[in-house]
Amino acid sequence: MLRHFQMLAAYNSWANSQVYDACAALTDAEYREDRGAFFGSIHRTLNHILVADRIWMRRLTGDGTAPTDLGAVLFEDFSDLRTARDAEDVRITNYLGSLTDNALSTTVTYTPVTVPTEVTEPVAPVLAHLFNHQTHHRGQVHAILTSLGKPSVVLDMIAFLRGHGKQWMQV
Repeated sequence: MLRHFQMLAAYNSWANSQVYDACAALTDAEYREDRGAFFGSIHRTLNHILVADRIWMRRLTGDGTAPTDLGAVLFEDFSDLRTARDAEDVRITNYLGSLTDNALSTTVTYTPVTVPTEVTEPVAPVLAHLFNHQTHHRGQVHAILTSLGKPSVVLDMIAFLRGHGKQWMQV
């Protein structure tokens, strides 16, 4: 199971890079326009993904900052946001690399941002949520890019595995 989560961390880093590469070609107006996604624009959606990752990583590791607003804009500048995204992806990958299989069955206790009631959950399902959450919101960014008439971004995990992630295809 640990190897699976490590693969998801590698995939997420690759997929984030694909999305950021596509967004780098946008005009500032396209990047910031409210296109009806949950967080409105690509800019706000990419910031939200980083916000959520920082919250979850703070809960899991006890280190780093944890914003208290899910809609916070941590970085106004795209380049600064991308640098922070890249660093967070390295952080997530390194965290997964530091775990043991036994760590997945330990628990994490935290208070959600949206409901002020302490909860305790196993680490494995929390990690599954972290990766699923990124995929969900990357999909929204992909939909905005498509609605803008931009070339489709390949985000399929199998494309990652066949190209940059061949080591994860080994049994």
